[in-house]
Amino acid sequence: MDADEQRRRAEEKRAGVFADRLARLQRAEAKIAAEKTRLLAEAYALTVEQRSRIGSVSSRERDMPLRSMALELGMAVRVNDRSMQSQMHDAHELVELFPQTMAALEEGRVSRAHAQVIQDAGRVIEDPVDRASFERIVLVEAERQTVPRTKKYARQRAEVLDPRPLQERHDTAIRQRRVWVTDLDDTLSALTIVGGNVYIHGAYHRLTTQGTTIKDVDRAKRRAYATAPAGAGAGSDAGAGSDGGDGSGAAFGLGDEGDGPGEDAEPWFDERTLDEIRCDLALDMLLAGSPVIDPTDPATTGGGLGAIRAEVQITIPITTLTGVTNSGAELNGVTPIDPETARRMAGTARVWERVMTDPITGVVTAVDRYQLHPSQTRYLNARDVTCRTPGCRRPARLCHIDHSKDFALGGKSCNDNLCNECARHHTLKHATNWHVEQLPGGILKFTSPGGKTYDSHPPSRVAFVPTDDGGYGVAPF
Repeated sequence: MDADEQRRRAEEKRAGVFADRLARLQRAEAKIAAEKTRLLAEAYALTVEQRSRIGSVSSRERDMPLRSMALELGMAVRVNDRSMQSQMHDAHELVELFPQTMAALEEGRVSRAHAQVIQDAGRVIEDPVDRASFERIVLVEAERQTVPRTKKYARQRAEVLDPRPLQERHDTAIRQRRVWVTDLDDTLSALTIVGGNVYIHGAYHRLTTQGTTIKDVDRAKRRAYATAPAGAGAGSDAGAGSDGGDGSGAAFGLGDEGDGPGEDAEPWFDERTLDEIRCDLALDMLLAGSPVIDPTDPATTGGGLGAIRAEVQITIPITTLTGVTNSGAELNGVTPIDPETARRMAGTARVWERVMTDPITGVVTAVDRYQLHPSQTRYLNARDVTCRTPGCRRPARLCHIDHSKDFALGGKSCNDNLCNECARHHTLKHATNWHVEQLPGGILKFTSPGGKTYDSHPPSRVAFVPTDDGGYGVAPF
């Protein structure tokens, strides 16, 4: 056996060793996931017991034990409390309704992802015997298939055992339709719409048809330009009626001589892809179109729903506004925005605010604007940017201004005793034993009912940029 063959066999053997080690690690991860699931289920069960002792019929008051526990656990592991509350519910459901899947997870036979797809598909099965049969059948597949294949198989089996007719399932599911925004990298965001499949596919088909039409017109214009007689430029009449006489070639004509570029100028062509055109069309219609159903009174709403325009908050350093730098602009305090768009929006803004910051710490110290507005609200919105509860990202302009020390107990209405809290966390603070203390520099100290403390720092306004000597310095804004 030559050296190359020996090396090949040795490398193949190492691949097998890697596979065995990876499989052992995955089984260990599954067992840890099972332990975490039982802990979250136990915490959820405790909140159910606490809820049973609350005599009030108010659903909000009865939800406080769960919400408080979710905030406590979420802060401990730096997870949003809404997400933690969902994790607790899922853990409780998996332990109580899917014991076979839970056992397989504890033994490392399936991953937490496999268990999740079994749980998601099987929760519609109400009969315990049918659900146990479903688990037993799907687990066989889960132990030998990937998560996506297990998911597809689990859904097929669940539909067979689901006692509800399709129409009833649709009527229930359609109540979950919603729209949300996800911020991406490089100044992009995604608008996700979940709705009835007929309408979603119809909207997509319409965008595709419109986009295809735009591409067809562009192709016809290109052909007309390419086949135009020599010397017949964009401004001449030679292009009109070309390309088979259908008139599409006139798309690049500019009319009377002298109205546009010279005769040899190349016309504008649409370089966008179909995906880009679909996106542009959808945003155009959403931002500029009017709803088909408008129950508002134009006399009281200033033109009805069609007159309502999008509203966003742009934070832009004066150096970026003036073109000295090209960074620091933010959209709603949560995602960067490109400088060109920020400058364009600033140029059409009806209201301006000037935010002054400490040159060392970057903490906002004062604000100013031309139109009169309560200065404390401006200051707190600029300082906090979002809800100050750790893990919450709700924009400050949609939050409540909360007294850290209650006004009724002697708390002052001063900036050192005020902060932004969203409705959920504002209510939770007043309904449970959560306490907030303000420290210097806008730092908030949260104390949970369990005695744990968590600090919330205001967003920093300091950015560092490379210097000529290879180091870093504070950006000039």
